[in-house]
Amino acid sequence: MKPLILLLAMIFAAPAAMAQSYRAGMADLEIADPGGQRDLAGLIWYPTEATGPVSLDFDSMVWVGTEVVRDAAPAPGRFPMVVLSHGMYGNALNQAWLAGALARRGFVVAAIDHPGTSTWSRDPDQSRQLWERPKDISRLIDYAVTDPQMSARIDPARIYMAGHSLGGFTAVALAGGRYDAAKLNAFCADIPGELVCGILDGWNIAKTPEDRAAMQADLSDPRIRAFAVFDLGGTQSFSTESLGRIDRPMLIFGAPVMNSGLTLDIESRALVGALPPGKQRYIEPETLAHFDFLGQCKPGGLELLAREEPGDEVICVGGGKPRAAKHQMIIDEVATFFAQP
Repeated sequence: MKPLILLLAMIFAAPAAMAQSYRAGMADLEIADPGGQRDLAGLIWYPTEATGPVSLDFDSMVWVGTEVVRDAAPAPGRFPMVVLSHGMYGNALNQAWLAGALARRGFVVAAIDHPGTSTWSRDPDQSRQLWERPKDISRLIDYAVTDPQMSARIDPARIYMAGHSLGGFTAVALAGGRYDAAKLNAFCADIPGELVCGILDGWNIAKTPEDRAAMQADLSDPRIRAFAVFDLGGTQSFSTESLGRIDRPMLIFGAPVMNSGLTLDIESRALVGALPPGKQRYIEPETLAHFDFLGQCKPGGLELLAREEPGDEVICVGGGKPRAAKHQMIIDEVATFFAQP
């Protein structure tokens, strides 16, 4: 009977598996600011049944690209949506490896460059307005649910978010974490030279009453159903009370290979300890590093960065095949977590 049972299982499972097998379409994304102060640019990945022409999402001497079908017709139907937030001085392509994989599994994925804290936009005044980062994501969702073409392809009841590093900070703010300037100041006074403290101080975060009020406001977005947080920084800036009230599911990755300056005990592990039990999943693979959430590096990428951008080569340490295997694990965990009822 076992072979028959196995055959029946395969027959009944086949339609569901085929229904989730797509290619990744990709298109440019632009969201204008009516005030002209904070236009957003990025990319959208989505399921498509088009078979070609296949190209890479970007061509680089450092990074391995992901196969996409540029500007392909979207597959019919509505799909869950994942919005991505990159880390400090990153960009919308940082998690292209995740976006393309999720699109092939039946998700629409959108990512934008955050003005002031992205690769190509480091204006100090925009960096200081760190409260705009969560608002960027809310504006992205506003666009997704109102644009005629995009709204026809997403299920507004199934919107999710993933963020890396400073993008993880952004995700926690959107989940309901409230910035607490007094708590952070006291924490930083006790740990001179702490990485996040130095960054936020250098950006002049919450230095005036007006900025403090903007940072400490409720920046949550109830439309986001669940979150994935990748080795975040800035946990100590959130009030303990607000973290304890977060009631939406959260998948948290901690990276114990600490090559970024972040410390797990005061970041990911502290976040897990502050959240209410029952709706969180914490994963801390022993070989996972902060920069494993960036793309896979090509052979020679590390050496090229060491020559051209000394110090930046750390982002490609272990960034070849070992990172590709970690990516697959992360993809599986995120897709499974966001597929929960």
